[in-house]
Amino acid sequence: MPMTLPEKLKAFKTFATQAWALTKPYFQSDEKWKARSLLIAIIALNLGLVYMAVLFNDWNKLFYDSLQEKNATVFWAQLGRFTYLAFAFIIIAVYKFYLTQLLEMRWRAWMTGHYLQRWLSNHAFYKLELNRFTLQANGDARNPDNPDQRIQEDINQFTTYTVSLTMGLLNAVVTLASFVGILWGLSGGFAFSFNGSDYNIPGFMVWMAVLYCAAGSVLTHYIGRPQIKLNFQQQRVEADFRHHMVRVREYSESIALDKGEAVERVQLDLRFSRVLGNYLALIKAQKNLIWFTSFFGQAAVVFPFVVAAPRFFSGVIQLGELMQISSAFGQVQGSLSWFVDSYSSLASWRATTDRLTSFEESFKALAHDPVALTATDSVALETNNLTVALPTGTVLLAGAALRAEPGDSVLLQGPSGSGKSTLFRTFAGIWPFASGAIARPADAMFIPQRPYFPNGPLRDALAYPEAPATYTDAQLRQALTEALLPQLGEQLDQADAWSQKLSGGEQQRLAIARVLLKKPKWVFADEATSALDEASETSIYKRLLTLVHSAQGAIISIAHRPTVAAFHTQRWELEKLPEGAPALYKLEEKRS
Repeated sequence: MPMTLPEKLKAFKTFATQAWALTKPYFQSDEKWKARSLLIAIIALNLGLVYMAVLFNDWNKLFYDSLQEKNATVFWAQLGRFTYLAFAFIIIAVYKFYLTQLLEMRWRAWMTGHYLQRWLSNHAFYKLELNRFTLQANGDARNPDNPDQRIQEDINQFTTYTVSLTMGLLNAVVTLASFVGILWGLSGGFAFSFNGSDYNIPGFMVWMAVLYCAAGSVLTHYIGRPQIKLNFQQQRVEADFRHHMVRVREYSESIALDKGEAVERVQLDLRFSRVLGNYLALIKAQKNLIWFTSFFGQAAVVFPFVVAAPRFFSGVIQLGELMQISSAFGQVQGSLSWFVDSYSSLASWRATTDRLTSFEESFKALAHDPVALTATDSVALETNNLTVALPTGTVLLAGAALRAEPGDSVLLQGPSGSGKSTLFRTFAGIWPFASGAIARPADAMFIPQRPYFPNGPLRDALAYPEAPATYTDAQLRQALTEALLPQLGEQLDQADAWSQKLSGGEQQRLAIARVLLKKPKWVFADEATSALDEASETSIYKRLLTLVHSAQGAIISIAHRPTVAAFHTQRWELEKLPEGAPALYKLEEKRS
């Protein structure tokens, strides 16, 4: 159903508020004086280009009059004048381009740094992924699809479009103000008789330009309006296609072992068909708009000559004045046609602004979520009235009270999918769907089921997230040897994709080598030795127990193997509760 005029005005006001909210922080940041100085310089150069256009318009009259009058002296004088006018125009145009690009680059750099900081702070990148599918299922507008694209591509487009469109609008307004008076004076009046009365319309060419461009703007909006939604959707389907290809690359070994190439091809073809389908619709929408804008632009070339020709042929004006009228009309028409000429860019800017606004809203949603979990530092691990839920709201565990002392070795057990890893995430303080209180030693390390290793030199992967220079080569090799990876000791400077090069067991041992290198007091291990043979597992766990006990710490493990239980003196068991209970599971503490 079409929107009413008040609804359209309200939507425009909302969009303007969103665009300003994204723009304002940079010009109020610690770089504000550089940003404002660049902006002022760009505005001044734009005004300079408008002034040059006025001078060229005046030059048109003198130059073409000299041709009509065959006045060689004036002709050569005006050619000389054109030389320095053109030279000045070139200087202004070059520096306008350079400073504009510089402002866009610095603005993009600041916004990218700003959003990277927010994305990587307080585990926002992790929480956004947790929230993504829940919000998507609920149709929440804060659904943060593809944060990588928002930061990498949309920020670039937003800064580029905001600067170019704003300067284009400023240039159009100033040009209109500069040339409307010139055109008014040159066009004269239009006299005609109607129903026995004589009429005269002063500034006839100005009114014709206004009517011409007003009609063009209205038609452009209705013809090009579908591009806004299509541009928004195009970025989303492109990102989904790219994201799935990245997943195929990341899980290449698993897909190859499962012979899942055909399935992945179907999934990629499906996503690419959405890319092509939406792009085809976008091309058709752009084609319709280009039909109109091309006709509109070509008609504007001859329109002033058609209107002014009677005065020229009657001898009222000379060739120079006719060319001056044509030039002035072109400037006025071009200014009034800014909306027509910029519609595709406006549609892309609108889509980009909407996506960044939704990204911004997703951060605000995280910031406004009540933080019900209180985490403090202590010498022991202790929970009080701990409740852990899923993103859907289903309560896994309610009112749990746990305690682990230095010297303890605790095994967390329970049915597969009962939330053991979720409880570990809660201990780490990254699970947002928990309430209660947790006291946990600060000197602790967590070994996840799927350890992460950055691509690059092996020493970087081993020392991550600390700088490799923190440790000597001897310390790095000692940790590898203790983790049963002595063969890697000579590859510290070899750069590779270690998550793909190493086997599952080697990845687990490399993750344990990190722990042995950094020597924390407390270790939380989530299936940390599931890919190891029994002898290797025994050796690794003995080293871990020696490490934490010598540091007066403790180890808490998740494991299904009975061989791992032998290294623990205490068990926490998740037991299924009957239907209708306040939670799915309860946690029982037992001594081995």
